[in-house]
Amino acid sequence: MDKIRIKGGIPLKGKVVLSGAKNAALPIMSAALLTDGWSTLSNLPTLRDIQTEKKLLSFLGASFEEKPEATLRINSSKIDRFEAPYDLVKTMRASILVLGPLVARFGRAKVSLPGGCAIGARPINLHLSGLELMGARIDLKHGYVEAKAKKLKGAEIVFDIPTHTGTENLMMAACLAKGKTIIGNAAKEPEVVDLANFLTAMGANIEGAGTDIITIQGVAHLHPADYRIMPDRIEAATYMVAAGITGGEITLDGYDGSCLETVVVKLREAGLEFSQKKKDLTVHGPRKIKSVSLTTQPYPGFPTDMQAQFMALMSLGQETSVIKETIFENRFMHVSELRRMGANIQVSGNQAVVKGVSRLLGAPVMATDLRASASLVLAGLAADGITEISRVYHLDRGYEGLEKKLLPLGARIERIKESA
Repeated sequence: MDKIRIKGGIPLKGKVVLSGAKNAALPIMSAALLTDGWSTLSNLPTLRDIQTEKKLLSFLGASFEEKPEATLRINSSKIDRFEAPYDLVKTMRASILVLGPLVARFGRAKVSLPGGCAIGARPINLHLSGLELMGARIDLKHGYVEAKAKKLKGAEIVFDIPTHTGTENLMMAACLAKGKTIIGNAAKEPEVVDLANFLTAMGANIEGAGTDIITIQGVAHLHPADYRIMPDRIEAATYMVAAGITGGEITLDGYDGSCLETVVVKLREAGLEFSQKKKDLTVHGPRKIKSVSLTTQPYPGFPTDMQAQFMALMSLGQETSVIKETIFENRFMHVSELRRMGANIQVSGNQAVVKGVSRLLGAPVMATDLRASASLVLAGLAADGITEISRVYHLDRGYEGLEKKLLPLGARIERIKESA
């Protein structure tokens, strides 16, 4: 397995071009199942999860054309399988997003219960209860969800808690259902809005995406569309923290900071400064990092996907910060690895108390999940000495060429290829 080796202590400086958002691209690729013909997606990131999604759609019968400049054409005219097998979906939770489109268009689907990062329980019961309200018959057998419906019907669905993938799955299913579907307590993430925009380009009738209530009026059919995936806001925020933790200056090419208001507020409190020039946002790291407390919340609150990275920053804070995780119960697995680098962090339940230290020290560490990987890279960039991070296949699920983007900024970083 590959490793990443970093010699830290260099303030990063330069410009970064952001990739497309993984969490927007995956549901949009699944949405291509809803229609015949060629849809064209641009700004598609080159990631392990994207390759897994391609394998899954190809298994179902979809075909692809690779185009220059991160562009992919998808044709779902010849779908002849309706099963997403365990071997294809065990590493990626987003695979559950083929369930809604398959049932809506073909009346049946068999999807393995999803996998992904081991950051906590992420049940799909809200997906299934919503489909049942729309008239689907749901059976759970041998680790698979089996769903059947002659024709989905519009329904009023209210989630107990907002669910990102649940909102997306039911929104896609509702596009071809008969009548009106109303999703209450819907997820409001920008990636949900991006999916809604793609579905609208395909001819769907959707109102309210980005708010608590989404209304979908079903249509008889959808058509292919050309669409550009939104920039990855979590990648953007990770580079913001890279500027802060190294005391550097990083410009995000063509990004205005939208969708990251809560993160920017917290980073400003930590001492980072931001300047906008035309379409570019420049992030200036502070001489001293101020300690800031936060609680993760569904969008528009502070994203759980930035908790680990922010904790790395707070490890070098001047005082003490308290970080509360309210989304996933196992999302503090990076703490033990940050401690190996000298961080002073104590965890009690869903709360981590971070007492800032004057410096971090390079050490061999192990990535446990996608965002934990990023936090260890950030800590390594700031640490004295050599940090070697193993199991970086997690990192490749969500960051496109991270070490290649960091090198021009002055980072002393390399990927070490190792045979199994």
